[in-house]
Amino acid sequence: MAASGSSRRSESDVAGFTASPQLAQALQQIVVDLVELHLQGKQAHWNVVGHNFRDLHLQLDQIVDDARESADTIAERMRALAAIPDGRSETVAATTTLPAFPPGEASVSTVVDLTTARLRATADTLRTLHDQVDTEDPATADLLHAIIDSLEKHAWTVSAENRST
Repeated sequence: MAASGSSRRSESDVAGFTASPQLAQALQQIVVDLVELHLQGKQAHWNVVGHNFRDLHLQLDQIVDDARESADTIAERMRALAAIPDGRSETVAATTTLPAFPPGEASVSTVVDLTTARLRATADTLRTLHDQVDTEDPATADLLHAIIDSLEKHAWTVSAENRST
């Protein structure tokens, strides 16, 4: 880098930040779990039945949209850091940390519990990897903050459906 008050830097002196293999792997795990959350949210959306179906059906759409947008944000951040995200179905199925979603129809109360668990599991992935990401790239860690906030807010609002006072 040129010293203060000296001439401009040349192109060869300007390099972008590149993610280490460890940072790339951490971000890959986050992308995978967000993609899986998106897919499981759609499965729940299509197959939820029972009292308050419509409200949960619509809420699941918001969760799916947020998970998809968050996965895209982190995958694009990976590309900006010269890392390559892998969101192929076989990669997601083989590497997600989320519990499997059961097939078939499920009652509103069951979907509330299943969805809450998956939201919390995804938030846990981000929280678990946050400090590692922050150590190497605080700018990316800032993106994780917003996603964690969104996931935990969704977990709260979904879980409230099965609570009573």
